[in-house]
Amino acid sequence: HGEPVPEHLERAFEAADAEIFTRVRGLFGGRLRQAVSGAAPIAADILEFFYAAGVSVLEGWGLTETTAVGTVGTLEHFKFGTVGRAVPGVELRIAERDHEILMRGPNVFSEYWRNPEATAETLVDGWLHTGDIGELDEHGYLTITGRKKEIIITAGGKNLAPANLENDIKQSRFVSQAVMYGDRRPYPVALITLDPDEIVPWARERGLPEEVAQLSHHAAVRELIQGELDRANSRYAQVEQIKKFAILDRDLSIANDELTPTLKVKRGVINQRYAELFASLYESG
Repeated sequence: HGEPVPEHLERAFEAADAEIFTRVRGLFGGRLRQAVSGAAPIAADILEFFYAAGVSVLEGWGLTETTAVGTVGTLEHFKFGTVGRAVPGVELRIAERDHEILMRGPNVFSEYWRNPEATAETLVDGWLHTGDIGELDEHGYLTITGRKKEIIITAGGKNLAPANLENDIKQSRFVSQAVMYGDRRPYPVALITLDPDEIVPWARERGLPEEVAQLSHHAAVRELIQGELDRANSRYAQVEQIKKFAILDRDLSIANDELTPTLKVKRGVINQRYAELFASLYESG
């Protein structure tokens, strides 16, 4: 049952609700109580903002091989930072060796079309090896920490899942894309691209050049992005933090084969195409 809300906090919330949250609800028609999100993580502060506005954003998780859904939060049972609990009839297990999420249930597919080898690798003793890594708490809430194939193993043997930190960096309005790099390296670094819709007006107000290509090399922009990176880094352990970064003079794009049609970063392409740029970040001391 919790403690009563102090009167001064209640008044502050009522003021915020009248000035801000009512408008937010109005943008969605005024009757929205919940929304469901999947495919990529959402920063905790965004979830908390919408919750304060009276709209619970419930995260879910699944794969094509699980008929789309495997877990989801509900209004009765949800926890910030998790993708909820397994839907009825579905079992979850975390592999001891690599923390891969395993799933079993009636929603799991039976086989890949005419590909028995891939089926045998993915379905083992009735358990689907999802390729995602994560954690289950004592109440059954699942937290996704990364993809097995995207794990970065540093020179010191530390396993890093880049997606969450990358997503936190991209919460900055000035950042369009962030790609972490660091496999077999002493520490992680990142490639960052600027959001032209935000960085150009910011630069104009300060009398700076208004071309993204020029801004990507400007000391003031670098200082700005360093501050945004420091904010994101502060949520992670020292060994997980990005130590250095480079700003690309243009955004990543589908046309340049750097993003998928659903705007996911092609990590392998980026790592290969910008290998020299990444290497220079380590050579600079």
